[in-house]
Amino acid sequence: MAQPMTIFQVAGRAMSAQLVRMNTTASNLANAGGTAGTAEGAYRSMKPVFRTHIDAATGLSTVDVERVVQAGEAPTKRHDPSNPLADANGDIFEAAVDETRELVDMMETARAYQNNVEVMQTAKSLVIDTLKLGR
Repeated sequence: MAQPMTIFQVAGRAMSAQLVRMNTTASNLANAGGTAGTAEGAYRSMKPVFRTHIDAATGLSTVDVERVVQAGEAPTKRHDPSNPLADANGDIFEAAVDETRELVDMMETARAYQNNVEVMQTAKSLVIDTLKLGR
């Protein structure tokens, strides 16, 4: 029989999921404005897919990253025959990364991560205070 999850494990899993989200957002921002010679070769935004995980022993729920998928708009085709990446028609394909959306996502992710840090700090304080009562 598996041990019940602690609040530290729940918050830790949530922090891990937010770290994946932050990394994909950072990757999307780093590739914004990138170009390629084909639509298939152009960068596409990545997003994590989350799955709720419920601990049967305690009823606590947390989150896991199930997978990371490509999401968002198709690359934008632009005519630029002087570009060395241009295809035979003189077209290049730009990564369709919405930088504003990605920055908002990054701020939400940072807040969610910070909330879980505060959960861990509060739980730690409560455990320490409980141990002090036994003295």
